[in-house]
Amino acid sequence: QVQLAESGGGLVQSGGSLRLSCEVSGRTYERYGMAWFRQAPGKEREFVASISWKEGRIYYKDSVKGRASISKDNAKDTVYLQIDSLTPEDTAVYYCAEMELGRTSYEYWGQGTQVTVSS
Repeated sequence: QVQLAESGGGLVQSGGSLRLSCEVSGRTYERYGMAWFRQAPGKEREFVASISWKEGRIYYKDSVKGRASISKDNAKDTVYLQIDSLTPEDTAVYYCAEMELGRTSYEYWGQGTQVTVSS
């Protein structure tokens, strides 16, 4: 049983930065990796970034490359997402998710944290 809790969202101005955190509790058989997704009003949930836990392989959505940085802290069992140069297009609810080893989709999800970027 795994629980994920996001934090760090809020209201920021365009051009600002924030760092989101996702703390994991509970247990999973073995973690393959974690990722950040986001969902804006009226739009589908989209992938933002991911990181594999063992090898640290990282992927980013094209639109956030150069602005976003995903990282992890094994001791704290936490994954982070730093986003710089925020624009209103980044406004969304941000979710973290975990994929177990041997799976091909993200099984565990947090409740999300709201990010609102003002013009």
